[in-house]
Amino acid sequence: MTALPMEKSTSAAPKEKGLTLSAGIASASPVVILLILGFLAPLITVAAYAFATPKSFDVFTSFTLANFAEIFSADNTVWLSFGWSLLFAVITVGLLLLVAYPIAYGLNHVFGKWAGFVSVLFVFPLFVSENVRLYGWVLFFIKNGVLDGALKWMGLGGAPEVLYSPPIILFGMVYVYLPFMLFPMVLGLAMVPKDLVDAARDLGAGRLMIWREIELPLAMPGILIGVLLTFVLAAGALTESKILGGQSIITIAQDIEVAFTYAQNWPLGSALALILVVIVSGLSLLILSKLDLDRILGRR
Repeated sequence: MTALPMEKSTSAAPKEKGLTLSAGIASASPVVILLILGFLAPLITVAAYAFATPKSFDVFTSFTLANFAEIFSADNTVWLSFGWSLLFAVITVGLLLLVAYPIAYGLNHVFGKWAGFVSVLFVFPLFVSENVRLYGWVLFFIKNGVLDGALKWMGLGGAPEVLYSPPIILFGMVYVYLPFMLFPMVLGLAMVPKDLVDAARDLGAGRLMIWREIELPLAMPGILIGVLLTFVLAAGALTESKILGGQSIITIAQDIEVAFTYAQNWPLGSALALILVVIVSGLSLLILSKLDLDRILGRR
């Protein structure tokens, strides 16, 4: 009589496991559907348009390399746009590393465990349209604007003309993408245990050695996330060159916009977008392949 309940319990176990498995699949399905519809489907559509007949909408019904042949033709200057975009992205990442690291380091030392919350304050400008903020800087730097007028009022002769030049485009990109570098960097520096730093200092390690051997390796995951996120976003930047640069520099994102809008050549725009995705992804993977991620993440 005592064996019967045991048999029931053992036979009920597989049913409970099967219900748990199906519940897990059911719970994950909304996320999977969202990723397919929001990420994979648009990427496949862009790739399909890239091989469609030029200046047509024959997606999924035609296959041609004419769009890529036009891009790689000898008289096409679109590669200047690629070069400017990648150059601006690399310089922006370098400048943001120099700007954001001291800020993140100071936030962690001043606010401690609240540094992540305080760094969210730098995200508040993202609630205002990027175009509005950049036009605000135009009013600040333009001739007879805020800066120029203030300097003339103080008798200093006015401000030099800085709008519509590469330096002001870089300034706008550093300003816009600062939160995307700062927030992951703050989280990365927050992963450094204070007790470990104090122990190293008690054992006679200097400030530079502590930074090189302890703080930098432990914070590197957050720094890498910030670098990759900023580089990917900056490579596709558009509004900074249009508003602050006055289209004096044509970036690849602007060429893609023109192909999709004024030229109504969706296949060419898709081919340019696909090449940009390949270049940015390839450079990101190349950088990651050159880094010892196991050592950075502390796995050995």
